[in-house]
Amino acid sequence: MITISLCMIVKNEEDSLARCLDTIKDLVDEINIIDTGSTDKTVEIAKQYTDRIFFFEWIDDFSAARNFAFTKATQEYILHLDADDFLLDIDRERLRILKQTLDPSVDSVTMKYHIAFDEFDNPIMSFRRNRLVKRVNNFQWYGPVHEYLMVWGKIIDGDVAISHKKTHPQEGYSTRNLRIYEKRLERGEEFTIRDIYYYGNELRDHGQYVKAIEYYVKMLDSKQGWIEDEINACLKIADCYRALGNKDKDKEMEYAIRAFAYDIPRAEACCRIALIFFEKEQYLKAIFWYDLATKLEKPNTWGFFTEACWTWLPEIQLCVCYNRLEENEKAYEHNEKFGAYRPNDPKYLFNKKLIGRLLDKA
Repeated sequence: MITISLCMIVKNEEDSLARCLDTIKDLVDEINIIDTGSTDKTVEIAKQYTDRIFFFEWIDDFSAARNFAFTKATQEYILHLDADDFLLDIDRERLRILKQTLDPSVDSVTMKYHIAFDEFDNPIMSFRRNRLVKRVNNFQWYGPVHEYLMVWGKIIDGDVAISHKKTHPQEGYSTRNLRIYEKRLERGEEFTIRDIYYYGNELRDHGQYVKAIEYYVKMLDSKQGWIEDEINACLKIADCYRALGNKDKDKEMEYAIRAFAYDIPRAEACCRIALIFFEKEQYLKAIFWYDLATKLEKPNTWGFFTEACWTWLPEIQLCVCYNRLEENEKAYEHNEKFGAYRPNDPKYLFNKKLIGRLLDKA
């Protein structure tokens, strides 16, 4: 059985740190907490779980802090988590089995990262990260913000998922990352293609849509981006044009369609195109694109996926479209498919009753 060092960088995490550590403390052999300047009770809480607490002066560089954290590990493998991360019971058991059965020749295990949830606690956005890595390989983190871990060798996709949820979701987006990027620009630093994309994300998240489009287009025009980032850049440009009130939807449609140029069709793009037609009350066109979304097989990549587009969203929209066209047998059928994903959703229950009456099925 392998041994695991948990490495975390934290700052002012008194509301979430215990939740994280309670779900992982018995599954790792060592807990390393690296504090980057907490002024709350974070360090006091950490001391309840470990005496391996270290301090790192914050220099606006996440990769520097994470690389420092990795130097404190002493076990065979390193697991990295953030304070807002935690494991569900099913994933605790999966990690327990992984620890007992992992072939020690493996250099890295990727795990799904669920970063957003619906009102029923189903994950609605996820992607993969290198999460458990062999310590002796001395893998390094790169990038001051939205950092990434460079790995090589034997890499396997694990079935463990890490869940990420803020304890105070109403806080919204922090300006920290945006400030780091802007300071780098002020210093005249040259951005990598990855920086350009993620700076665009920060601009979009903070409502600077015109400037965000500029940086997304710059990344796309370079033709050097990761395919998954290029696809998402197209869809995020479409988001920006929607937010700017692009009434004729031409630009929103243009970039939703452009997403198909990089890889096999994605359900997110299909649903975006369908929505544009739906809002124009062009229901047959909307049906075509929603139906296509239901027929796609999710590619096995590390990219971001909006889970709703690959599961229930096109089904409820097909229900509505067919209802508007007074084809209620089909509307009922798709509502049932919607309900298979979300059986307690009030929309499913309402539609079942309403359309059932129209079809004498109530």
